[in-house]
Amino acid sequence: MPTISLERAKSGHAYDYLIVGAGFAGSVIAERLAEGLGRRVLLIDRRPHIAGNAYDHYDAAGVLVHRYGPHIFHTNAQRIVDYLSRFTEWRPYEHRVLAQVDGQLVPIPINLTTLNTLYGLSMSSAEAEVFLAERAEPVATIRTSEDVVVNQIGRELYEKFFRGYTRKQWGLDPSALDKSVTSRIPTRTSEDDRYFADTFQIMPLGGYTQMFERMLDHPNIDLLLGTDFKAVRDEVKYAHLIYCGPIDEYFDFQLGRLPYRSLRFEHQTLEQELYQPVAVVNYPHPDVPYTRITEYKHLTGQTHPCTSITYEYPCDEGDPYYPVPRAENAELYKRYRALAEQTPNVTFLGRLGTYKYYNMDQVVGQALALYRDIQAAQAETTAATEIDAS
Repeated sequence: MPTISLERAKSGHAYDYLIVGAGFAGSVIAERLAEGLGRRVLLIDRRPHIAGNAYDHYDAAGVLVHRYGPHIFHTNAQRIVDYLSRFTEWRPYEHRVLAQVDGQLVPIPINLTTLNTLYGLSMSSAEAEVFLAERAEPVATIRTSEDVVVNQIGRELYEKFFRGYTRKQWGLDPSALDKSVTSRIPTRTSEDDRYFADTFQIMPLGGYTQMFERMLDHPNIDLLLGTDFKAVRDEVKYAHLIYCGPIDEYFDFQLGRLPYRSLRFEHQTLEQELYQPVAVVNYPHPDVPYTRITEYKHLTGQTHPCTSITYEYPCDEGDPYYPVPRAENAELYKRYRALAEQTPNVTFLGRLGTYKYYNMDQVVGQALALYRDIQAAQAETTAATEIDAS
């Protein structure tokens, strides 16, 4: 999968599409336009690699790691799996997470094992339902992430599992965050300790980067890495722009900055086969500076005498990872979206382009939906031209 230089991109012919961002959103729409409609595409990314935050690589010890934290693929959509299966084989993987609470490692999301271990009980599922119902504190109108959890399981478990973790993750108390943040995490009274309940829980067999390499290996796609959009914005000829970067950055922050949460990663390689019992261990206690530790060999199934782990530290400065879900931020995004709707020949796509926390499969679905819209519009144009010609 060769890349081109900026000089070549500037001196070449006009592209049908310039696509900014070589993560899931940009790569999927690039592949579809190139393969499905025969369009000439220039795909750029300011980072020196493809695959966006899903980028994985072999570290100095030869362990396959995710540079930007763990990425676990899960979906209920057969069509998403079918599409990505063109570019990868899969490894079955059911994600399990433990949390260090009260000096013990217990399953998260909270389940029957969590409750019995924490409280030294041997409840059945029915007894656990009663146990939680007795501790729940009903909230008349659920607006915040705190409301969601306290309404379901009460304040004690909220404090143990959610408050400290959420404060570290978002830099805000759960009472200041939209209810969507904690609504993503279920509470179970069964012994099901899987983090996700989706139909398809799989990992690309050769890694994410290999999958992206195959996706972008197309004669109609030129790839330009380590290049900022501003360097090509007025230098390259193209008919339409698909922008997968931050929408506020595209408009030079003229309405103000949209808040994002970033991450800092501390990677370590250890001379032992395994470090922890599962891929991810969460640390909800506010006195622990990181939110979680990831060990990648659980995700990849790799056999290696060493293991590599990553400590994850949320922060405000750095690459934008998570749109901060608050009402005032949603309002600011709406104003930027209104600007976008008045901007001809530009389409915004992906988590950053549409300021929404999407899972990987949702980003793929969004890109495929955009392709269908473009395909349908072209079919209408072709039909109208044929009618005029007749």
